[in-house]
Amino acid sequence: MDRPLFQLAPRLRCCALMLRPDRRMADIGTDHAYLPIWAIRQGMTSYAIASDINSGPLDAARRNVLRYRTSEKMEIRLSDGLQAFSPDDADDIVVAGMGGELIAKILAGAPWLKSPEKRLILQPMTRAGELRNFLAQEGYLVIKETAVEDGGRIYAVMLVCYDGAPVSTDKLYPYIGKVTAETPQGRRYLQSCCAMLQKRAEGMHLEGQEPEALKLFSIAEEIQHLAAVQEDTPLKSV
Repeated sequence: MDRPLFQLAPRLRCCALMLRPDRRMADIGTDHAYLPIWAIRQGMTSYAIASDINSGPLDAARRNVLRYRTSEKMEIRLSDGLQAFSPDDADDIVVAGMGGELIAKILAGAPWLKSPEKRLILQPMTRAGELRNFLAQEGYLVIKETAVEDGGRIYAVMLVCYDGAPVSTDKLYPYIGKVTAETPQGRRYLQSCCAMLQKRAEGMHLEGQEPEALKLFSIAEEIQHLAAVQEDTPLKSV
């Protein structure tokens, strides 16, 4: 008898919901392989490769694969980022739970991702702005960006593909990407970005970096305006 399926953390569930059915997926930095196991059991992917740079988490992943009976549709692989992967291994690539800088480094090391057939599902824990800048510079288009709350914090999850065309961005883009205030989580994400920018600007002001401080205060004000929702305008739920 199959074990009852566990509850997936909200940020990982958000990633799973962006997978394309009947496509092969790779979960980079899988840890205990909860995301690919859940995706397989829910019929959201046809095959999954769960990879990690450390052998310890992969041992736990193997136990979970056996526990939840997904071994026929899964492979466990030791890999530093995407170094042990080839273009035919996966169609949808998830890189979640890392800093934006590290995610950008992993993507840069796999030029075969620059194909319109591939989909990237990215969830940076920190430095999301640096990841957004990298994607824009490298010709990656953010198809969709969603805010999700998990463990009392708010994160952005991006669905990305390679377009190759110049990506048009504005001064707000590194900070909020395509997140809007149309959902409660989106509104909170914008408010969190605003608070972060104001704190950074205040620090610059105290250090005498007045032009830089004024610039950040201005950006924070614009984001605060976007986050403001009229009382008679209901928020969308996710």
